[in-house]
Formats: sequence, C-alpha cells, structure tokens
Amino acid sequence: MKHTLELKQQLFNTCLNSIDFRFQNIQNTINEIQESLTSETKSSAGDKHETGRAMLQLEREKAGNQLSEINKIKVALSKIDVSKSSKNVGLGSVVFTTQAHYFIAISAGELTIDHQKFYAISPNTPIGQLLMGKTKGDSINFRAQHFKIESVL
Repeated sequence: MKHTLELKQQLFNTCLNSIDFRFQNIQNTINEIQESLTSETKSSAGDKHETGRAMLQLEREKAGNQLSEINKIKVALSKIDVSKSSKNVGLGSVVFTTQAHYFIAISAGELTIDHQKFYAISPNTPIGQLLMGKTKGDSINFRAQHFKIESVL
C-alpha cells in the first residue's frame, strides 16, 4: 500500500478536483443563463417573454445557491491538513474498516486510488458521525451492518 501521506494527498486532491469540476459546471450554467437573459430582446414582448425571463431568473438564483454551497464545501476542504495523523478518526482521516474504506473530508462519493475504493464522506453524514472519534479496533453498527475499524491514518 502507498505511503500514508501520499494516499491522503491523492484522496484530498481527488476531492478538490471534484469540487472544482462542479464549481466550473455551475459557473458555466450561470454564464449561459446570463447570456440568455441578455440576448432576449423586448421585441418578443408579452406574457411569453415575461414568463421566459422569470424562469431564467429562477434558474440563475438556483445556480447561485449551488455556487454558494460549493464555496462552503471548498472552505471545509481547506481546513483539512493531510500531513496530520491521529489515532482517533477526525477530519482528514483515512479509515479502513472490514466493510469499506473512508476518507473523512467532504461528501464526494466513491473515489478509486490505485484500484482501491474509498468513500469520501463528510463528518456530518450519519456514517461520518458514527466514525468520528473512534480508533482502531472499535466496532460500528450502521444500518443493520456490523463492521470493525482496522486502521486509521
């Protein structure tokens, strides 16, 4: 298996890339909506025009909210120091269990590093809350599944 710091750094970078990708997609959506709003001229006046503008403005607001959420996630990710290691599960920990492997950071789904699956989860998720503060050898019961922590990096 990879060196601990190298593995944590790869997991962190994968999460960061995932967030940057989502950020860019939302930014592109906002730009497209803005272009649509700008290009719609008053010549197509009437109810249809007003409805179209209102729909676009709602879409822009929704995308703005998504952008705000992405920024909160980026802030949470920036608080992680992958060079830090602890015996207790905390933010930035890599947790190997008999069931699955977890990276406690942000909810970014399934990540594969060197043919090994990891689940990037937020400490606020139900499984994240159960894992926080636990150490090697501790047992967890989650959704009718019983598993044991094999190691914490």
